[in-house]
Amino acid sequence: MKKTQIIVDAALACGIIALFILHFVGSPCCKSSQAPVAEVEEGNLPIAYVNLDSVLVNYTLAQEIGEQLMKKQEDARLKLNTKARTFQNEYADFQRKLENNAFLSRERAESEANRLQKKQEELQALEAQLTEDIMRENQELNIRLADSLNACIANFNKDGRFHLILSNQGSDNILSASDGYDITDAIIQSLNDRYAAKK
Repeated sequence: MKKTQIIVDAALACGIIALFILHFVGSPCCKSSQAPVAEVEEGNLPIAYVNLDSVLVNYTLAQEIGEQLMKKQEDARLKLNTKARTFQNEYADFQRKLENNAFLSRERAESEANRLQKKQEELQALEAQLTEDIMRENQELNIRLADSLNACIANFNKDGRFHLILSNQGSDNILSASDGYDITDAIIQSLNDRYAAKK
């Protein structure tokens, strides 16, 4: 009874292995009539991944966008700091005048206090506006980068050699993988070639 079970299990295992080999390797006569698929390196599954950190560091467009965004942030910070310093000087002058009873009337002191209050509110509104502008531009630039990367990957894989392309950032999604699955360098080269051609 046990020998029969072992023989049946062995036959089933051989059948499963044969089906697996036919499905993933297959002979040319057994392939489907779908579009031709490029051969994947022997022993590798038809998957790959792209390291997004490397793309952001080495893609020319990403570098330019990063510089552009950093310059806008620096300009915004300079503008805000200049206005804040002016406000602080005016407020300190107001405090000195108030402490030394330099205002001719109470109404004049209140008028100056109201003017400074309004200026402080304008400064806070400017800070909020500059922050919102930077965030919106950052989002638009990220969408532009994502569109560029998606178009490049679609073009790179137009022959269908990969059934699945993953993104990896800081080893978040892929903890370990063979170098044969990493197509980051090829994608970066393709991205930079496409961007140079557009310039």
